[in-house]
Amino acid sequence: MSQEKVDRNKAAKASRKKDMQKEIVKKLKELTFPLASIVVALVLGAVILSAMGYDAGKAYSSLLKGAFGSKNSIAETLIQTTPLIFTALSYAIALRCGMVNLGAEGQLYIGAILGSLAGSHIHGLPPVIHILFVLLCGFIGGALWGLIVAVLKMKFGASELITTIMLNYIALEFVSFCVTNPPFRDATPGAAPRMPSVVDAVKLPIILPQTRLHLGIIFALIAVLIYYVFMWKTTRGYEMRVIGMNPNAGRYSGMNIPVNSILSMFLAGGFAGLGGIINIIGLQYFLTEGFSNNFGFSGVAVALLGGCSPVGIIVSGILFGALNAGGVKMQLLAKVPSASIYMIQGMIIIFAVSRELFIWFGRKLQKEKAHGVTGGENHG
Repeated sequence: MSQEKVDRNKAAKASRKKDMQKEIVKKLKELTFPLASIVVALVLGAVILSAMGYDAGKAYSSLLKGAFGSKNSIAETLIQTTPLIFTALSYAIALRCGMVNLGAEGQLYIGAILGSLAGSHIHGLPPVIHILFVLLCGFIGGALWGLIVAVLKMKFGASELITTIMLNYIALEFVSFCVTNPPFRDATPGAAPRMPSVVDAVKLPIILPQTRLHLGIIFALIAVLIYYVFMWKTTRGYEMRVIGMNPNAGRYSGMNIPVNSILSMFLAGGFAGLGGIINIIGLQYFLTEGFSNNFGFSGVAVALLGGCSPVGIIVSGILFGALNAGGVKMQLLAKVPSASIYMIQGMIIIFAVSRELFIWFGRKLQKEKAHGVTGGENHG
């Protein structure tokens, strides 16, 4: 091998190493602001709790104990994380295509309804086939509910911000109807308002003995992997990301914006629907009003804090799952209202999404500083 070729290979390796280092630095910078948001929110939360007369140190130690203090605590954190990952993916995949999906709550409920019907009224299927069929029904239920939003926007120009929120209310009222009226409600004498329990064949197995942690967390991680492969390794995913960043560039490149937008909302609704039915067949086994615990709206926060990236969604999902699971222990041991958890979550999101505001403010200060220096030099 000639010396010139050896030098070229060395230069190529050095260039790749430099690019890799730049990418690592970039990723670390992207993590800085979310981490800072969490720290600032926790500090402010401690100040507010102290001002209200509570012991902030005891509250936070109880929170950590409830989230990670034992095997059962970790299991409860992951149980809370599972639906949050699905609803975060629902928001993220729509946002990547320029759509704002605030309807994950309704899509989650519709998926849970359709999946519950398939899980309670069908008998005799092999367990694996039955579980997959129930999951498919949950996906289709949520996907069709999301499809309504996309069609209304593409055909009539209706804002998805409005239609998703209104469809949430319709879904909630439909759940109320299903759990209190035949033929959907549980006909068992004396049963509380609910839909019938799913059959044993579709109940997800426990993966951590002596806890409630079920197979749903594995499905959630698989869903994140599917999201990554689809959005970053397929042509359709690339088109969605281009359209989300610059619709005009996508249009001039020949990309079909209506088709991609409809597909993004279809998939977004499907992810949310999966989150709903997995929570049913893995944890509750029957559908009741209010089983969601605001997973749909919390998923928006998880996606925003995680930057709509696969790893970010997992990490922020665990964080919010820990806050939800630890909040119960914090209320019991430190006598702190559980509503304070929502306060902390809200502050985390406010700081996380205000990144652009801080960037704008920093640029403005730099411009004013530069203008002042220039003015001083001219004056001199």
